[in-house]
Amino acid sequence: MRLPRDDASGLEWLLFEQSGIVTWAQATAELTPATVRHLLASGRWQRVCRGLLRAAPGGPFSQDEQWWVAVLAAGEGAVLAGLAAARAGGLRGTWRYEVVDVLVPHQRRATDLLRRLPPGLPAVRARRVRQLPHADRQRGRPDRTSMARSLVDAAQWARTDDEAQEILAAGCQQRRVTPAEVGAVVDRLPRARRRSLIRETLRDVAGGAEALSEIDLVRLCRRHGLPMPDGQERRRDAEGRIRYLDAYWRRWRLHVEVDGAHHMDARHWATDLRRQNRVWIEGDRILRFTALDVRRPEEVAAQLRAALSAAGWRP
Repeated sequence: MRLPRDDASGLEWLLFEQSGIVTWAQATAELTPATVRHLLASGRWQRVCRGLLRAAPGGPFSQDEQWWVAVLAAGEGAVLAGLAAARAGGLRGTWRYEVVDVLVPHQRRATDLLRRLPPGLPAVRARRVRQLPHADRQRGRPDRTSMARSLVDAAQWARTDDEAQEILAAGCQQRRVTPAEVGAVVDRLPRARRRSLIRETLRDVAGGAEALSEIDLVRLCRRHGLPMPDGQERRRDAEGRIRYLDAYWRRWRLHVEVDGAHHMDARHWATDLRRQNRVWIEGDRILRFTALDVRRPEEVAAQLRAALSAAGWRP
């Protein structure tokens, strides 16, 4: 929405701040009930659900509108939470959520939002919380949980353990939060689901692993008694750009790349080959695995052991 003029009405500013979504009470505080009914009857506004209005004639809801619908429909004191809150805070990723999570005060009865919202909007799940410390709150449009709390909740509510770890790793990799900040939230939530998994993931991320495939590689080494890699190594390529190696054993000059699906693209493949040649020219050994390989560890562990042993490592 456009930024209102300096002399704009209170309603115009409210619609701007809330992406055009208002409650009936908010609208009638600025306009008469008859005026609001006329806007609805004329099609200039639309009714989202009971008590919730949209200052637009129709069409698909934007993501900001969806978030405001979720928070306002959940009622007073509600804040955006979980993956939706993390996305609102700038987290990038391809995860899809079918439900928008919001936190509401525990003393309030959870509203049945699944039946109230019309088709075309994601379902809203209101989760009651006994207390939400100030450190776990973030002012925004709409208000939401802090990035660290959002990631912990998203990890708790994720469909799978892998998805939970991917979300945590992405938040740290994108510099949205530090492992220590996420760990502080976990300390405040002794009954959090997947608490042990979250802590283990944070330890691996703090050690330099920044993607699920790298986390799996670190755990593979630990499980098979292999030395831990030194984490992501910075290298300058032939064109002067900084590149990061997925895993590097500096003492034995062994470099491991874990390739995702995008490496199969012809342009990435050619770039990878040139980088691999340069690694060999500089005297390092290099092993390359797919992300799927690392999830089936026996052969990977055997090849790592052989490469490290050839470079002088002794168990």
